[in-house]
Amino acid sequence: MASVETERRAPFSLDSYYVSEELGFVLPDPLENLPSYYQPWMDIALRVPELVHSHDLRSHINKMPLLSTKFLQNHRELRLAHLVLSMVTMGYVWQEGENDTVEMLPRSLAVPYWEVSQRLGLPSILTHADAVLANWRKKDPEGPFDMENLELLVRLPGGDSVKGFFLVTLLVELAAVPALRSIPAVINGVKCGDTDAVTKALQNIGQSIQDMNDALKLMHVYVDPSVFYGIMRIFLSGWKDNPCMPKGLVYEGVQTEPIGFSGGSAAQSSLLHCFDELLGVKHEEKSCAFLTRMRNYMPPAHQKLIQDISLQPSLRGFVQQRANEALSKAFDDCVSKLLALRSYHINVVSRFITVPAARARQLRTNSHDSEGEMVSRAPTSLEERGTGGSGIMTFLKTVRDKTKDVLLHETSKKTVHENCHQ
Repeated sequence: MASVETERRAPFSLDSYYVSEELGFVLPDPLENLPSYYQPWMDIALRVPELVHSHDLRSHINKMPLLSTKFLQNHRELRLAHLVLSMVTMGYVWQEGENDTVEMLPRSLAVPYWEVSQRLGLPSILTHADAVLANWRKKDPEGPFDMENLELLVRLPGGDSVKGFFLVTLLVELAAVPALRSIPAVINGVKCGDTDAVTKALQNIGQSIQDMNDALKLMHVYVDPSVFYGIMRIFLSGWKDNPCMPKGLVYEGVQTEPIGFSGGSAAQSSLLHCFDELLGVKHEEKSCAFLTRMRNYMPPAHQKLIQDISLQPSLRGFVQQRANEALSKAFDDCVSKLLALRSYHINVVSRFITVPAARARQLRTNSHDSEGEMVSRAPTSLEERGTGGSGIMTFLKTVRDKTKDVLLHETSKKTVHENCHQ
């Protein structure tokens, strides 16, 4: 008991959660190459878009040698291996779209992929931790973190829109770093009863969430909605809650029964989970079940951070007890910024999924133009679903509305309500 009590009294810190001081949840300085033994993986991974386009990816993977994972020595090697095998897997499964999916991942891919996943504590499917957090390099190492100086390590089909989608998401993660660094100051301030420290830290978090929203707006600059919907989206889809693959996927040499994993989702980012736990946002049962399941798609250290934030004394309760105007305002401003981010995400999803889905339905009943053909090639079974398998608009609006519930002041709630429904 004493050790638990001592731990509870010790200052909260991010040191044990693999959170970078400079980059937050983003993997610092990802490797660009694996040891030469793994060149057969790299050779295929770097050609995924081209091999999918020529319908040759499956045949290349079927000829791939079964390699041992024992020469992968450290965390960064494992993360690159997971990224490479994930990208190759998504290409293999979805090479022919929704009409000719596979039931089994071949042993030479499935066995090493499963072993690497087990060592990292990640599922054997492409996750946010792969495609965004560990999939970047700077063209000029001394240059800035911006779209002109960033490049992906491995791509899916979709050209510049794929690059834009993953790198804009990376910039959203980086914009959150000051907020992440301020979370311990909030928690420790609450424990010590330091109103000024909590107020200042909440102001920093609010500004950082605003910066995340500004970064997210770059989606409209760098990603073409028709390319995202018509080409990219299926390669982000999983084999759980997916009508295209109702049975799931057998990982040959791992187990004989099919397994279902969810596709990529913004809910796999640890950021909003941390903010929700800090601010006391409680999601309703169905949304909560999906969000909790998405935590299994995060690196274990990041899952533990979210869990440990949830065990801290209530920030909202502290703010209510103190009845301090500046503190209450900083708290409500923080919640309002989080609400604005969630509302803007709904706007993005509408533009990239809901509107193209309606266009695709229209094109299937009428004659189509060239842009329309791209949209109408998208899987019909995913029309109203997120790549993670959720019924997307209902889910996002419910999550947003539950965020609104933690606002302290009725005037804030009224303003937010008006902004959310304009």
